[in-house]
Order: sequence, then structure tokens, then C-alpha cells
Amino acid sequence: MADTSVIINGQLIEQIESGSIRNSEIIIPQAVFDELQSQASSKKEQGFVGLEKIRKLKELSGSYGIEIVLKGTHPSSEDIRLASSGRIDALIADMAKQDNAILYTSDNVQHLVAQAEGVDTVFLKSIPKDEKLEFLKFFDSETMSVHLKENQKPLGKKGKPGTFSLTTLSDDILSRDYLELITSQILDVANVSDSNTIEISKTGASVIQHGDYRIAITHPPFSESFEITIVHPIVKLSLDDYEISEELMKRFSDRAEGIVISGAPGSGKSTLASGLANFYHNKGKIVKTFESPRDLQVDPGITQYSKLDGSFDNTADILLLVRPDYTIFDEVRRREDFRTFADLRLTGVGMVGIVHANSPLDAIQRFIGKIELGIIPNVLDTVVFVKDGRIDKVYDLELKVKVPSGMTESDLARPVIEIRNFADNVLEHEIYTFGEENVIVPVAKRVQKVGIEKLAEDKVKDTFKRYDPQAEVEILSDNRVKVFVNEQYIPSIIGKGGSNINDIEKALKIHVDVVQKDSEHPSRITNDLPFTFSESKTSLLLTVSREYTSMHADVYVHDEYVTSVRIGKKGQIKIPKRSDVARNLMKLASSQNDIQIYLKDF
Repeated sequence: MADTSVIINGQLIEQIESGSIRNSEIIIPQAVFDELQSQASSKKEQGFVGLEKIRKLKELSGSYGIEIVLKGTHPSSEDIRLASSGRIDALIADMAKQDNAILYTSDNVQHLVAQAEGVDTVFLKSIPKDEKLEFLKFFDSETMSVHLKENQKPLGKKGKPGTFSLTTLSDDILSRDYLELITSQILDVANVSDSNTIEISKTGASVIQHGDYRIAITHPPFSESFEITIVHPIVKLSLDDYEISEELMKRFSDRAEGIVISGAPGSGKSTLASGLANFYHNKGKIVKTFESPRDLQVDPGITQYSKLDGSFDNTADILLLVRPDYTIFDEVRRREDFRTFADLRLTGVGMVGIVHANSPLDAIQRFIGKIELGIIPNVLDTVVFVKDGRIDKVYDLELKVKVPSGMTESDLARPVIEIRNFADNVLEHEIYTFGEENVIVPVAKRVQKVGIEKLAEDKVKDTFKRYDPQAEVEILSDNRVKVFVNEQYIPSIIGKGGSNINDIEKALKIHVDVVQKDSEHPSRITNDLPFTFSESKTSLLLTVSREYTSMHADVYVHDEYVTSVRIGKKGQIKIPKRSDVARNLMKLASSQNDIQIYLKDF
């Protein structure tokens, strides 16, 4: 009696052709036939392969004295639905016991169960065939992928990532029977070899990993015709083969733990990811991969995980128990993939994600909306864009609280994600919330000023060059400028009690911030308003001169911006005690001397 496994893998046919089985009656349970028919009706390749094997058995029966008998009752739809849980196998074992037949199987579990029940059984271990697979003839050392489609000529991409060309491999028109032969060979090998796996099996589509060949098979109803696409990596690179600066290599080694490798299809993303995985493995790190299909070319010491019960989220639960240092996440594409990537990164696992994108900015954009904006820099610290097999651009992400570039009013400060070019640290884009939308805004490079703005800047610069010949000016708005001077000239610019800077501001009719040049954290030295501090039952009161009534002012503590206010009647600034501003003010300031008020209107 034969079960499903020895029919599909062809071992029963091998036994007959080798003469091990002769002049015998071979019983094929009706349950086996119905299971294969159900799979074929669902357009699963294994069903077609199994039925083809039964047809071949019937052809062989006359030559070897074999009689093929279909026997037993039809299994119920519930039995077929639960086939993966062993229901069909149990029916076959019961039938073998009742008929006192010898059960032939390639399923080790079925073999052990039959022995436990006292059924005579023969275990036929799947043995890989040495025959050369038909599709291999289309490959040479330069072929990246082969595309075989029904009623079309075979095509192949030859070359290297970024410099390949689509080439006709033969003038022969491919028939459906020929493609089905190739498919049958591939599935035969996938069913008998541990190094080959069926990664995906859906109605009309299958994905098989055969060694380092990734094979996608599609046919109706999924595609309009039969098609086989086989991808084969031709380049295996280490990080030493890339032009990587010393700073970037140090970043990979020491700091980068949220890396995204982006690029267009065929650009070399997976090749770089494999090199990075091997780099971390050789440094003594525990490295795992998330792949479906598992096609990264990594060292044997790196474990490659696929989806567990159809989800990488389930795989992540197992991953945390094995305590990896780095995880390579191939093809972060679905919404749940982005969440899983972020969750693992926030638990402390170093993550390297591969994302399809036409630019490094597009790769970042794909994370927006999938995870909260504020935690993106904690999840992504380095974005690498690969083009034509080389590292084309690297971005560095950092979260800051600041006024977005292009805005001038200090009360517009908000959390901003800065995107800087890693090579020169130049700020290129900013991400922040504008209204209710999260936006990525390019930061315009400074260009030479012309017209009225240039004249105004020159006028202000001429005024301060009397004190510091190297003074520099930055125009912030129509009524505010920032002047950078050397520290030694600041006292003369400010004057006693701020009298000199006050006269300059009145003459220019603008507000001037005097900042120490070449200071990493420049201090704000300007004409602050004298005030008195008091409290009422409900408010903090800051009282300035009555001449400033109805004007606007900024409140700072230790040169740190707190709020913008409107000066009320009699020069009073009222801040409700229950407000966040009041609580922040009292937290930062230990005395009145820590508070500064700067007038915004002139």
C-alpha cells in the first residue's frame, strides 16, 4: 500500500524500475487519490505531480507484473481539510492494518506511527536525483535571472547589478508542456532535498528555493499563461569590496543599529545586506535573518528564519528567545513588517532592513504612517541607498526640538527629524508635523542674496564692522537679525547697561541678537527688558515699562526659549499659574535673575 509521500517523490516508481518490487499488487487508497485531486483542483503543483506519478505507475504496471488497485472509501471534505494535521495519514494506516498490507511511505512520522500500531511498513527515504535540471542550461557565469514564458522565447538578464541587459537566450518558442516538465523536475528535487524548500504554495503560484536559485512559478488563474522566473545571485561581496569611508565603516561597526538598505529592484541591496550580515558574524556577533524566501548568501553560522505560521510577527517571538545581536530583515514591505521591524529595534536588537525604494528619502517615507513620527530616529539611524551595485548615498537621522528651517518665529518650535547627508553632515531634509500632516521638507541651500535683502544685510554689516571687521549677519525676518562677532568686541557693542545696542536697534529699527562667533552653543546677548517679578493668587506677573504695552515679547530662562507673550495694560505680562508655561518657568528659574524678556516689536 502506498501513501501520498512515496507517490509524489517518485520513490515507489524507483523501486519498481530497479526491480525491488515485482509481481505485486499495489494498493492506492482512495483517500490518497482524492487528496491529490483536491490539491490539483486548487492549482497546487504537488497535486499535479502526484497525479502524473499515478499515471506513470499505471504505465509501468504491465511491464513489471504490477497491478494497480484503487481501494477504500472517499474521505470526507473535513478529512481533506485536516490532511495537514495527519487525518489522511491515519486513514491510510487504518486501511493498511485492515488489509494486512505492507505500507510504503517516505514520511518518517507515518512510518513510526505504523510501527507503533503493528502495521508492516517500509520506509523509503527520499534520495536526491543526480539528473541535471533542465533550467540550468539557460545559466552561465553572467546570467542574473532567466524568464521563461509560455509561447515566448526564453529571456535572461546578463551582467551585474545596474549594468545588465535583457538577452534572448534561444530562438525556440517555449511550450506549456516544456515548462510543466521543468516545473515537475524542480518540485521533485524540492520534495527530496533538505537544501530545497517550497517557500510559497498558493493557487496559481509557487516559490521554491533550490540552493541559491530562487524560482517563481505562476500559471492560470493567477497569471494569464504559464511562466517561470529563476533568479540567481552571481556576485558575493564583503564590505571590503565596497568603497566605504572610514567614518561609515566606523558607523557600521560601533553605532549603527537601525540600518535601512534601500534601492530599486536589481540594484544590489541583498548583496550588500549579505556582506553586512557576514561582517557582523565575523566580528563575533550572533546574527539571524528574516527572509521569505530564504535567498540571502550568508555564512553557515548565520541562521535564516522564514515566516512562522505565515507571519514574521510570530517569528519575532522566537527571535527574542535566541538573543541575537543583529537581525537582517529581507523585504520590509507590508505594514505589519514595518511594525515588527520597529518593535524588534526598540527591544535592543540591531536591525538591518531591506526596502524597495527609488531614493533614500522614499525609504524613510515608507516608515511614516506605519510607526509614530517621534520614534522614527530611534528605529532608523542610518539609511543606505544602493545604486548599480555600489553605495550611492547615506543619510543620518536625528530628532531635535527646533524651529524648522525657513520659519523664523521662535514660538513655531516643534520636534523636527533632521535628515543629514552622512558624507558631509549637510542638512538636506526635515520631517515635522505641519497642521495635521507629517511632511518631509527639503532644506534649500543658501544662495547668494540679491536685491533689497542684500542691501539690508550690507547696511547692518557696515554698522557692526565698526566694532568687529569680521562681523557676519544673518537675516531672520523683516524686523530681526542675528549678528555674529568675536567675543572680545561684545562689551563695546552692548555698552553700559545695554545703552549702545539699544541705540543701534533704534537707528536700524530692527531687533538685533548679538551672538558670539564660533561658539558651539552661542549665548543670546541682546537688549533684554528690565522687569519686576510678583505673584497674584492666579498668575505670575512680569512687569515692564508701560511704553511697551500691547507689544510682543519672548521669555527666556538661561537663554532657553520658554514662550512668546503680549504685554498687557500697565506693562504687565500675566502667566496663569496652572498653565504649562508657568510650571516650566518655575522649574527652570531659581530666581528673577534667571529670566530674560526680549522685545519682538519695534
